[in-house]
Amino acid sequence: MTHTTGGPRPQAGPPSSAAPLAGHQLPVPARADGVQLIGRSQGSGYREPPSLVRRGDGQTLQLTPLLFAVLEAVDGSRTVEDIAEHASAASGRLISANNVRTLMDSQLLPLGLLRLADGTQPEVRKADPLLGMRFRYTVTDPERTRRITAPFAVLFHPLIVVGVTAAFLASCWWVLMVKGLGSATHQAFDNPVLLLLILAVTILSAGFHEFGHAAAARKGGATPGAMGTGLYLIWPAFFTDVTDSYRLGRGGRLRTDLGGLYFNAIVAVAIMALWWATGFDALLLVVVTQILQMVRQLLPLVRFDGYHILADATGVPDLFQRIKPVLLGLLPWRWGRPENKVLKPWARAVVTLWVLVTVPLLIFSLAMMVVSLPRLLATAWGSGAKQQAMLNQSLSDGDLAGAAVRALAIAAVALPTVGMLYILFRLLRQLVTGLWQKTRGRFVQRTAAMGAVAALLAGLAWAWWPDGGTYRPVQPYERGTLADASASILPMAGTALREGGSGRTVALWPAGAATPTRENPQLAMVLVPVQGSTAGSSAGSPAGSAAGSGNLAAPSWVFPFDRPAAPREGGNQALAVNTTDGSVTYSVAFALVWAEDGEPVDTRNEAYAFASCAGCAAVAVGFQVVLIVGQADVIVPENLSAVANYNCFECLTYALASQLVLTLDGPLTDDSMASLQALWAEIAEYGRNIRNVPLSDIQGRLAAYKEQITAIIRADAGAANNPSSGTSASTGTPGGTPAATTPGEPGLPAPGPSAPGSGTGAEAPAPAGTAVPTVPAIQPAPGDAPPSYIPVETPVPTADTGGTAPAVEPQPTANPS
Repeated sequence: MTHTTGGPRPQAGPPSSAAPLAGHQLPVPARADGVQLIGRSQGSGYREPPSLVRRGDGQTLQLTPLLFAVLEAVDGSRTVEDIAEHASAASGRLISANNVRTLMDSQLLPLGLLRLADGTQPEVRKADPLLGMRFRYTVTDPERTRRITAPFAVLFHPLIVVGVTAAFLASCWWVLMVKGLGSATHQAFDNPVLLLLILAVTILSAGFHEFGHAAAARKGGATPGAMGTGLYLIWPAFFTDVTDSYRLGRGGRLRTDLGGLYFNAIVAVAIMALWWATGFDALLLVVVTQILQMVRQLLPLVRFDGYHILADATGVPDLFQRIKPVLLGLLPWRWGRPENKVLKPWARAVVTLWVLVTVPLLIFSLAMMVVSLPRLLATAWGSGAKQQAMLNQSLSDGDLAGAAVRALAIAAVALPTVGMLYILFRLLRQLVTGLWQKTRGRFVQRTAAMGAVAALLAGLAWAWWPDGGTYRPVQPYERGTLADASASILPMAGTALREGGSGRTVALWPAGAATPTRENPQLAMVLVPVQGSTAGSSAGSPAGSAAGSGNLAAPSWVFPFDRPAAPREGGNQALAVNTTDGSVTYSVAFALVWAEDGEPVDTRNEAYAFASCAGCAAVAVGFQVVLIVGQADVIVPENLSAVANYNCFECLTYALASQLVLTLDGPLTDDSMASLQALWAEIAEYGRNIRNVPLSDIQGRLAAYKEQITAIIRADAGAANNPSSGTSASTGTPGGTPAATTPGEPGLPAPGPSAPGSGTGAEAPAPAGTAVPTVPAIQPAPGDAPPSYIPVETPVPTADTGGTAPAVEPQPTANPS
């Protein structure tokens, strides 16, 4: 929420386009209805202070003393000659009747301050600046505003002001530096009702902020006008018309400007008292929202409180109208001109400094808005879709408070987006309209101007054209620098690194480790894509101790973390890395491992899926069965899976690590070994064709195979009735459903439950890599101890990077990013 203090600020030029008449025909000139004479501006920063007059539509205008003297004399009873006599006496200059007619026809009539020649009211058009409030809706008329704000004027008693200010500063220090906001945030977001209450109090406090302006104006002797709401730039806003405060001196106007901030402080102190009485920590968030509102209101770049404070402190009512004169006055050949000396020296210095800071920042903000618009729209769309899904879920659960929070979240996302589009549309419309009017009657200039507009539109169409990642949502790991924002328009100007060149990228550093500095650098290596390389080809780590990487070239490593280490002896690893847009990469590693009596069991089963591409998928499946024959003192198997999407757009990463560890009292019988071999051959065939299996079915099928293996071991006469259980881990949702992790958040090992008579198993989705060569199974002879860690692995097809396999579709259990 924000506000605009007052209606329109005084204008230096005519805001209307009423056509002047060739000679005023009324024998007795009369003012237009509703015109109010405010008088000479108090505390003005002009060398010759202007006089202020307010039109019937609420627009306040600045007039020269001579024009004001003429308008003051137009009371509906004086003739032109009488008006000339009065203006001569007021200005100290000899003014003739013809001079008065000229001033009325060329100045006062176009400004809409006089009735027309036929006695009717003039048609005026209110000023509509780009940085003004839109879609105004009046809530209270001036009379009601004066009535409801009158009791609050007492709050500006000096003793009350000092007490509230001291209490507010103490509250800010205690909340931000002593208490903290951890418990308040947890309590508020854990209960949607409290969150709605905080939001409601924040909105009401924004309206109470406007009471502060109106009450401060009354305290100084001015009369506040209407109050209402509207849209300022991209924010919903309240407003109060306190234009009448220009009757006051500089101190009274500054009190009016600061009144809203003072009432924010009153709200914060009242909330602290309520917290003291109730103990609800969530209320402390309201104190923070008041502080944030006050900080934002103090920005003098746009028409917030800080802008009006600066304007009234310098005595220059409308700073934006001084931008063009100040910039022109900086040109060397315009130095010394009279128009550069209309302000007092100190006021001119302050206004010039404000212009030199504000104009570049506004231009920069506009440029960033244009450049970042596609990605901001995509981010807003993605956020809105998530909130919509949560809204539907809340409605289906009957959680009305949660549904209200989601609805407000959708509005909070939509309003700034709509406001941003509206600002760009109005700016473009004003540009085209202004150029069209200024080139009226000049064909060559108009053609050149419209050609420039057409070139501008063509550039915007090129920059905003949907192409690759143009409409890619902003990711949490992005820094949001200017280079990041411009990368969608000029990709090579972004964060892309070039071979032999330097650049900046995101780096992950171990917690607690000393980071490198210029004085103490540390050795590092960054792999960057090279044109013509096989980046994006399927690649994977070996599966098992004897697995190779195949004949495919590994894709470039573009991720901001290290590549997983190669598997240890007896280990099993599936690593899928995809950096090619529109492709699918698989990596499958199946292994059957035997451990002899007394051998420590620390084998590791891993599945990793990493993707950095658009419209792509990476799938990794690691399946390992460990059979321990006899006694083992150390059984610490590991089952790991991780997925990461980096700079991904509509991509899918899926990693599944499934491990089964069983302990046998002795070797299997011939029948049991034959059954196991037959089952493993079936599992191997399944692995060879796994790319044709829907992702949602893989975990269930592997779990069924583990049950069959366990059943064979249990049925064997030489197997133990209660095999010892190992450990397992999975990356997945509760209930064993696999789910991909977010970038930078790999799946972590977690102990899995053990069924009686079986080892432990774990499953987790992960990316795909290269094919795994076949290693023939070595069967232990009956009565002999089986060899240690002999992997039996399935051959898998070479990963296909040329197209999309039907089986790889975003499943409910996966996490498309």
